[in-house]
Amino acid sequence: MSFSIYQLKPQFQRLLQPLMRALVRWRVSPNQITLATMLLSLAYGAALAWQPHRAGLWLGLPAFLLLRMALNAIDGMLANATGQKTRLGTLLNELCDQVSDVALYLPFMLAAGVAPALVLLAVIGGLLAEFAGVVALAVGATRRFDGPMGKSDRAFWFGLLGLLIGLDSAAPLLHAVPSLVAVLSVWTVVNRLKQALRACAPATP
Repeated sequence: MSFSIYQLKPQFQRLLQPLMRALVRWRVSPNQITLATMLLSLAYGAALAWQPHRAGLWLGLPAFLLLRMALNAIDGMLANATGQKTRLGTLLNELCDQVSDVALYLPFMLAAGVAPALVLLAVIGGLLAEFAGVVALAVGATRRFDGPMGKSDRAFWFGLLGLLIGLDSAAPLLHAVPSLVAVLSVWTVVNRLKQALRACAPATP
């Protein structure tokens, strides 16, 4: 597996244990967390698209993406802790993640100084990377989360891009981030497909 922020997930989950236990006491379901996270992402993305000139919205994006990452981790933790893992939950988790990515990242096309085509390539690359992770199931492998540009990595780089936009940084920097995301997403697609094939290959005697 190429390095990905996803590999830090166990440490991140430990930090979220107190919140997870509180949600168990409040009888919040994993699917409620999943759907709420998507709705919050749609709302924040709509705000960015409506007022792309507002620096405060871009500067606040890294904090929102960290919150989204926490909620994305908690829904799975909650499902495991309460025995509420369901097929519906799995489907919602995959679908809502992609909807949230599109809602939060496409508005970058409207930001001053950012090349819309590069943002579009980065978003499409991210969607293909997640599709490659899911399609691994079709050949008998497990869902792949290999890097170097997984969901958490995209959140980091788009969060950084939001900061650069909010701070009114120079255009070359604004072009570099989506370009990097796009290129590393292609690498991730190839890596996930290779690892899926390797995982389901028959053992050599």
